[in-house]
Amino acid sequence: MPLRQAVTAAGLIAGYAADAWFGDPRRGHPVAAFGTAAGQLERWWWADSKPRGAAYAAVCAGSAAGLGILAERAVRNRPGVRFVLTAAATWAVLGGRGLAAEGREMARLLESGELPAARKRLSHLCARDATGLGAAELTRAATESIAENTSDAVVAPLLWGAVAGVPGLLGYRAVNTLDAMVGYRSPRHRNFGWFAARTDDWANLVPARVGAVLTTVTAPLAGGHARSAWRAWRRDGRAHPSPNAGQVEAAFAGALDIRLGGTNTYHGEVERRSTLGDGRPPGASDLRRAVRLSRLVGAAALAVAAGIAVAR
Repeated sequence: MPLRQAVTAAGLIAGYAADAWFGDPRRGHPVAAFGTAAGQLERWWWADSKPRGAAYAAVCAGSAAGLGILAERAVRNRPGVRFVLTAAATWAVLGGRGLAAEGREMARLLESGELPAARKRLSHLCARDATGLGAAELTRAATESIAENTSDAVVAPLLWGAVAGVPGLLGYRAVNTLDAMVGYRSPRHRNFGWFAARTDDWANLVPARVGAVLTTVTAPLAGGHARSAWRAWRRDGRAHPSPNAGQVEAAFAGALDIRLGGTNTYHGEVERRSTLGDGRPPGASDLRRAVRLSRLVGAAALAVAAGIAVAR
């Protein structure tokens, strides 16, 4: 096994462990710093134009990936430093612990009937308009977000790190962050954010489906059903307006024997989605089960990523 491949695999494992143990840095988070810089650039660069938005996204994501390339080249003959660099980049881009913490806090608020606090807290998980949402809709929104972000914030960065090292880790997180910032179909970003949204779709095309497979495989460990997860994924995964989010959401719905999908509001626009799964509407206890399943999928994704890193 070449030393470079072993170092990459070990760095991914160490970075995953750091995220699981420490979570996100409380101050000076690199992703937050990137978001601040990209937001400032957008205010200067913005125009209601797809080409201008494409150039903006290319500059932002390309800069992040380019930084990763330069960093790896600088330490290519120093395996110890390369290991630390890969571990630090993995820790910076993963969001597994934070995602689980938000899911558990939403479950606690819903179990205690603190709906105003739960509506406010939902913004930590997704951009859905929570005004007036009851407990059932808040639970569904949080469960869907846990499923989607398991792919976006855990599975995808690990796989990109496995195939492209530090540039893959930083470049993917930049693309995903830009999608969250300008990719929504708001009047301001309908054209400007089009390229960022499509690039994020492409970057998650394979990871979302890997995430759905891993959800199926790990479902029994979370008290769920692999066969139901597989059936819901294969039948309902394409019914979602996103080419990727529905893959893992449908698999989670089947695994946990719950029903997801329905009417959502984003930035004042109403979106009606198809039903995912055949079960009951999710409750707070199901949200806790979704968190447990998310952690299992993340651990399985780490094993897959480490194997890819070693083999490539």
